[in-house]
Amino acid sequence: MRNQPAESSVKAAPEALACARAIGFGARAGFVILVLSFLTYVLGFREPLVPLDQLPRYWGLPLSQFVKATHSPTGWSWLAHAGNGDMLNLIGISVLAAIPAIGCLAVVPIFARRGEKALIAIALLQVAVLIASACDVFHVSR
Repeated sequence: MRNQPAESSVKAAPEALACARAIGFGARAGFVILVLSFLTYVLGFREPLVPLDQLPRYWGLPLSQFVKATHSPTGWSWLAHAGNGDMLNLIGISVLAAIPAIGCLAVVPIFARRGEKALIAIALLQVAVLIASACDVFHVSR
């Protein structure tokens, strides 16, 4: 017999529910994309930039040498190669990385209906910082 959770008098705020729905959807979508892109790669449905059988020879290289030896794209240039089997997984990773911004955007309509301009500004600023960070606007030396 399944245990049913006790009824709770605590209700989640609408913005918390909207954010949770967006995060849940994004996480499931990202996971599905990762699984499908992995299967596409290992089953050879799309030609990779680095053939799977050649990959072990590059595993031990430092990143800079790996990029040079395999001619792998860096930064956002992977988008031009997103159709390659070994680059497809970056789409799923990008979906997962975008989840915090999507969660922030999901609450904006709720704040707008309530006229909460400060909270709208905070949510949009959070999204702007996340996008700027993804685009390396804050370029931190490595």
